[in-house]
Amino acid sequence: MAVRITDECISCEACISECPVAAILEEGNEKNPNDDFFYVKPETCVECVDHADAPRCAEACPTEGAIVWDMPYTSEFNDYFSEKNDEGIYKIREHKSKGLMLPSVKEQKFISDISMADRESGANVQNF
Repeated sequence: MAVRITDECISCEACISECPVAAILEEGNEKNPNDDFFYVKPETCVECVDHADAPRCAEACPTEGAIVWDMPYTSEFNDYFSEKNDEGIYKIREHKSKGLMLPSVKEQKFISDISMADRESGANVQNF
């Protein structure tokens, strides 16, 4: 995943229909580890690469700080996503034969122009 939804989310649903890969889940969805706000499935998000110039969810979101950058979903960050999944921050899909769909199983596209400092700090995607 390259974007993450924070607790600033007001659950307005503006982002859901904008996601070209159906990576956003409402609160209350059994696959969403958050009870109070929406969730971006890290194993699905492609930061809208090949779909738009910037993440469409952030363009649609009316709440500043609700959608922030996260680490690219690449093998380099496999341990990061595995640990966050174990902590319950993420709820990464488990495939019947492939197991946990970590980046080592299937990497996702990401915008390479976003600095690691912005990703590490969880900078606001709307400022991109």
